[in-house]
Amino acid sequence: MLFAYREGDAKVLPANPYLKQLGCGRQLSIAISDFSKIEMKVGKVVSVEDIPAARKPMYKLIVEFGDGASKQCVAGIKPYYSKDDLLGRLVIAVLNLQPKSVAGVMSECMLLAASNETELSLLKPDKELSLGSKVS
Repeated sequence: MLFAYREGDAKVLPANPYLKQLGCGRQLSIAISDFSKIEMKVGKVVSVEDIPAARKPMYKLIVEFGDGASKQCVAGIKPYYSKDDLLGRLVIAVLNLQPKSVAGVMSECMLLAASNETELSLLKPDKELSLGSKVS
């Protein structure tokens, strides 16, 4: 969960028949001020390593965000991407989540991806942007 909220802060929208048809059901509504707290930036994967101790197939990635800033990320994307596919790839990442230990490795950011039941696709800019470009 990206947002901490107190009882009564979040609004649940009435079921939209179109969304229900798509299997979405009810949607949680958040204020734009909450969304603006998420720091998302363009980064570049500069290192990819296996995590042998992980129960599920995972990589430890180092993602560079420009100006010498980089963060470590643990991602369960190994079934979808090879190391060669990831190295040098531009990605979109959330930078201001609390760090968390995953499979004994500290994860300092989260890559954004779209997925369905069988596929996963990392989000990336459709044009060359400088590292650290803000995503909003």
